[in-house]
Amino acid sequence: MASLQSSFTAVAATTNSPFRKPSQLGSRRSHGRFQVSCSSGGGGSGRIDRRNMLLGLGGLYGAGSAIRKAEALPILPPDLSTCDPEGAYTTRNQEVISLDVNCCPPYTDVQSDYKLPRFTKPRVRPAAHRLTPEYVRKYELAIRKMKELDVTDPDDPRGFTQQANIHCAYCNGPYDQVDHPGIDIQVHNSWIFFPFHRWYLYFFERIMGELIGDPDFALPYWNWDNPRGMQMPRPFDREESPLYDVNRDPTHRPPALVALAITTPPITDPVTIIENNLTQMYKEMIGDVESAIDFMGDPYVSGDLPPPRAKGGLSEGGSHGGVHVWTGNPANDFREDMGNFYSAGRDPLFYAHHANVDRMWTIWKTIPSVFPKDINDLVVPNPDDFNNAAFMFYDEKKNLVRVKVADCLDHTKMGYVYEHSETPWTAYRPPRREVPVNIEDLSKRAESGDNLFPLTLNKTHRVLVPKPTKGKADEVLVLENIITDSSKLVRFDVFVNDEDDKPEDLARAEFAGSFTQIPHRVRAAESANDLRLNLRELYENINIADDDFIVVTIVPHINGDDVTIGGIKIIPRVTA
Repeated sequence: MASLQSSFTAVAATTNSPFRKPSQLGSRRSHGRFQVSCSSGGGGSGRIDRRNMLLGLGGLYGAGSAIRKAEALPILPPDLSTCDPEGAYTTRNQEVISLDVNCCPPYTDVQSDYKLPRFTKPRVRPAAHRLTPEYVRKYELAIRKMKELDVTDPDDPRGFTQQANIHCAYCNGPYDQVDHPGIDIQVHNSWIFFPFHRWYLYFFERIMGELIGDPDFALPYWNWDNPRGMQMPRPFDREESPLYDVNRDPTHRPPALVALAITTPPITDPVTIIENNLTQMYKEMIGDVESAIDFMGDPYVSGDLPPPRAKGGLSEGGSHGGVHVWTGNPANDFREDMGNFYSAGRDPLFYAHHANVDRMWTIWKTIPSVFPKDINDLVVPNPDDFNNAAFMFYDEKKNLVRVKVADCLDHTKMGYVYEHSETPWTAYRPPRREVPVNIEDLSKRAESGDNLFPLTLNKTHRVLVPKPTKGKADEVLVLENIITDSSKLVRFDVFVNDEDDKPEDLARAEFAGSFTQIPHRVRAAESANDLRLNLRELYENINIADDDFIVVTIVPHINGDDVTIGGIKIIPRVTA
């Protein structure tokens, strides 16, 4: 405790532009409002969602499975000329709400495949809480020049607004998938989350270096996984700085500590916040990860409907989502800027945040495991679906280029590394409970029966759930058919055999995992999720006896009234 406390204490001329907006070219897409049926899992194409056939229990595929697609179906780069400027809308309680937002970036029909240059020395991305005054001046100059382009040449793809639009367009519906009209592209909640954002930062970084004449300039990373970095970095909190964004939670300015797991009411004790954060990091990086898919996210291939939140990896749905939510302004209708996908790129802090998300990917690859971490080592799904997924970006010379996932898997070949910071969360496995809970006494406080479902999270629920096997089996807890309002922030926590009633304390053996939904725009009013939580290490932590049941406690923190759960069950984990 003392060491944690001490760590905390230390702590507009456009006539010559070659770029045209899609609306100037004429769109090949219908701009009408429509709903997409989720019944077939393949959207308008009628193709059965391959994930439903292949996805194994708990994030891996069936042992000995001979099913493998001979034909790869990677997500293809969109045709930017078909971007729908009217695609920026959301749904709330099945009502379409239009937003005055055009996410479509400028377009040029001159395109090429991008080839990584050869780097003689790596750019070093520094920790944001250790930035030198000289570095901050360069960083501010780069962002200022990007924002000046918004005024002098709004169609320059290197401008700050146009760079923010890239993120908006890839996750809010303006692009249809190639060959699948009516099915949009979503770069969150699947295995393309990490690669897309790596490429996005790469070009953003290169553009900054170009504008200030320093090709060695590197983005900083917001070191929120270390107690010394668990504050909003000070250079971003100066109101006169171009790094400042008014659309942040005003109660979270320094010295407020980041809470990776948002609770209601918010936790104020700094030691509890730090311990919760380190526990969250351990679970999403080590303790709950039983496969590459658990960390990277589920497969997402051409023709699939945009995946719901529970298809994403543990890191994406954990610390990544937590920082977005913590930073965004809750006073805004859609929690802009950072708290909503469509507006997140408008905050300069977004790029430092995602640099640390990318850093987590590099660190995760180095953590020893008993399972393969390279998707190329998996039999199913088809690795080509992952490697050949592709996106469109603008480089620092304003060229429109195509990039592939396969070319970003080694970040050192992209010419950058991360300044070293300690990772204290690696040793933060929750303490083991030596005395098993009396399940009979605990079950008397629980609910049971088929009439419980669908269950609305308007309060804390304790549910008695039968186990398929006794002892320390390798099992998965499934909260199935979770329905949410996608336009709202949603968060709840899950505990197993919890008798202490301490929902604010996550640094303990009973904590199983969380569900966090960042507000976003979707064409369908609601989407169903199946939240899967691996139980192997948790069973070890709580020293579970040969019981026939466990008690699952679900604690709503934000907008529980807008969440229903269709059922809860435990299933054996199937490994490859």
